[in-house]
Amino acid sequence: MTRGLLLGGLLLGCSRSPAPDARVGSDSAFAAVQQRGAVAMGVDQYSSAHVFEPLPDGGRIVLQRDSVDPAGTATIRAHMEDIAVRFAGGDFSLPGFVHAQPVPGTAVMAARRSAIQYRADTLPRGGEVRIRSDDPAAIAAIHAFLAFQAQDHRAASHPSHPSP
Repeated sequence: MTRGLLLGGLLLGCSRSPAPDARVGSDSAFAAVQQRGAVAMGVDQYSSAHVFEPLPDGGRIVLQRDSVDPAGTATIRAHMEDIAVRFAGGDFSLPGFVHAQPVPGTAVMAARRSAIQYRADTLPRGGEVRIRSDDPAAIAAIHAFLAFQAQDHRAASHPSHPSP
């Protein structure tokens, strides 16, 4: 299974979760994140891939199914639309639920919501939320948010989880 994806040299994380047989094991915290993620996003996290990409003006969050799945793709696209609306309104409760803790960067992102733009878009097997700002404090918060997400979702190219 491909574990990483390089996007313009700026990719922080591409997360393809461990194979289903790897779900069982000693890492109950990761399994709990995966389970809560499935509830929040509506798709199996073990057969979906995340990308958390910091960019000079913000970043992007990508979620796609590993294979052709029209229903899963539609669910992801609706989730990304919902995330863009919630985040634009300063609501970061879903990431807090998925990670069972306040997520780094979200307090600043909520406080500076008028300086941040969120746009959902479709991708072949899912969707993305593009996050943009010209506010340096907001961009730093976006980057902290994306870095935490990449780490907690076990992004393959995150330094603590290198690609094979």
